[in-house]
This record gives sequence, C-alpha cells and structure tokens, in this order.
Amino acid sequence: MSAVPSEEGSRVRMRVPGDLSGMPRFARLTTRLRAGTKRERRVRDMATTTDEQAGQGYDATPFLPSGRAGLAGLRRAAAACRGCPLYENATQTVFGEGDASARVLLVGEQPGDQEDRQGRPFVGPAGKVLERALADAGIDPEQAYVTNAVKHFKFTVPEGRKRRIHKAPSLREMTACRPWLRAELRLVAPELVVALGSTAGKTLLGPSFRVTEQRGALLPWPGLGDDGEGGEGGDPGPGIRGLVATIHPSAVLRADDRESVYDGLVSDLRVAADVLDGNGRGKAL
Repeated sequence: MSAVPSEEGSRVRMRVPGDLSGMPRFARLTTRLRAGTKRERRVRDMATTTDEQAGQGYDATPFLPSGRAGLAGLRRAAAACRGCPLYENATQTVFGEGDASARVLLVGEQPGDQEDRQGRPFVGPAGKVLERALADAGIDPEQAYVTNAVKHFKFTVPEGRKRRIHKAPSLREMTACRPWLRAELRLVAPELVVALGSTAGKTLLGPSFRVTEQRGALLPWPGLGDDGEGGEGGDPGPGIRGLVATIHPSAVLRADDRESVYDGLVSDLRVAADVLDGNGRGKAL
C-alpha cells in the first residue's frame, strides 16, 4: 500500500489512501456523508432488483416436466414447485387426484389444513361435504377428478394461537399455478369442468367472475390459452363441453342454514350431472 503526501498548512505528512485522519474536519464529514449515501443507494438498488426478480418469478412453468409426462410424472414434478412463495410455509404440494379418464373435473380453491398435512385434495371436512353432494346429485365421486387452482396451502396464524387460518390466494398466485391446472386438463381431458367457489371461477373465467351471478348454469368453456387469458391457441381442453360454477363446499360448513346452502350446492351439481347424462338441462349463457 503506497503512501500519499498530504499537506496541512506548512506541515507535510504521509496519508494512507482511505484514511481520513489527515483531512480537515469539514472535508472528513462531507466524505463520510457521501460514502453513506452511496451505500444506502446501493442497498436500495439491490432491494429493488430483488423485488423485481421475485415478481417475475411467480410462474410454475419452469417446474413442469418436459416431454410426455403423465399425471404421476406431473405429481412428482409439482412436489418440487417453487413457482411462487407459497411453498415456503406450506407442508407440501397438494396435487389433484381421482379418475385419470374422468368425464368431470372439479376445481377448488386451494388445499386446506388437513389437505396440506396429508398431501391430498378434499380430504378435510369440505371434502366430505363435496363427496356427499356429488352422490346426491347423481355423480359418482369415484369417477371424478378433483384438484385445486392453487396447489399450496396459504394461511395465517393469529397472534397467540396455533391454529392455521385459511387465507385467500392472490391473483398473482393463482396465475402462477395455472400451468399445473392446464396440464391436468390436457391429460384428463374431461367433458365438463366444475368450478367450486370464487377463486376457481376467477382462475378459469377471469377476475370479473361472480359465483352468485353465474352459478348453476352451463357456461361456455373459456379456453386456457398459452397467454393465460383464454383463447383458442394452446387450449388444453378443446373437447370440454362447458363449465358449471357453484359454491365451494366449505361455504356449507360456514353457513347458518346449512341445509338450505347444501341443497343449493346439490342443485348446481345436478346441472353438471344432466350435462353428462346428455339431458342438457343446463342452459348455456
């Protein structure tokens, strides 16, 4: 390290680069302030870059297997999905399951507490309601395929409590997980899709979907193109006859009048059953 001459008045001393002791007090203060400002700016720039990268990273596409993987291959690949931050707190990925050649595919919102622990969809209280409602509507639960729009459990834990409380996924999280749903639709190739609740409806029909306004009718299949906005290009479900929307089974459990709300769920599912039977009671909108 070389010494640099420094002059203060008539006195000459040697100053090491980076050493401010030989500078006048005001100059030392100004130099330190400038250095601090530069460090703060670097920290802000790094934080901004990290945030931008995180936002751009909300996409499960890079984690999908290449080639012609079946449902089992998709399930294995989904177990390692890091397409959005929800994987960080969830116990595991909860992939769809059921009849691989089902005529009806049901889409829920996201795994609940029990689903997250067991790694299977619709095994909690809402799943029991759905199974009973399907049977009452004339649809064999064993011949259906069930999955969720989002594959990881999103939750919050209130202060002072241990119980995990469900938290609705954001639009960005739903969009990030859409490639898995597209792949399931392509492989199962159902005749009919049933959207269970608002999140599933928005995932399939867009943010303007309202379950209270569009439930219980045969809706035209919107398509799930490569751009994530619907359309014909790359649609994984060209053979789908339509979509029926209804409430999520968990709404029955939360209702004051459970019997009435359950009857409404069964009535909506009967529209799906009639479409599958060829009766066509569901009127396209």
